[in-house]
Amino acid sequence: MPSNVDTPTDQALAHPPVHVNHLLINGGLAVENAWCVSYDVDVLPEQRPAFVPLALWQVNKQDEELAPLLLSDTELTAELAADLAPLPAVSIDFPSFTDGRGYSLARLLRERFGYAGEVRAVGDVLVDQLDYMRRCGFNAMALRDDQDPADALRLLNSFSVRYQTDVEERQALFERRLTNRG
Repeated sequence: MPSNVDTPTDQALAHPPVHVNHLLINGGLAVENAWCVSYDVDVLPEQRPAFVPLALWQVNKQDEELAPLLLSDTELTAELAADLAPLPAVSIDFPSFTDGRGYSLARLLRERFGYAGEVRAVGDVLVDQLDYMRRCGFNAMALRDDQDPADALRLLNSFSVRYQTDVEERQALFERRLTNRG
């Protein structure tokens, strides 16, 4: 076999499943995180349950211990949203904290397609992003290993009033104030 071709074993070693120790769910720190995240597009991880790339999940969707990992460039169509609707969880990857496409995917899942399951942020997730993630529809965030969970909880709950609308609050602050006057 040519040396420049990866074998399935080489690919699995190059893309090992990621397991995050610090997971926030619904505004609190999870006691444990059973799920791993695999970025390998060809080989299913041995560790279960696992989030796997969308194409790999679609081929193996009968396996109830697998859930889809949506990469930031995923096109969220009505057909895909219908496929995801019955699932208890999906994850959305943030390849870099500067890549904001995951926010749009979460908001589309929640607002346009009415997804009610867990939407988990994975990848390069920093504590200063958590409030924005929640406002876009994420209810679970897997923190990068170097992020402090105590800081995450403090920052996640640091804002009590928001001016703009989000997936939880459908009225802007000025609209709420006008409504309360009448």
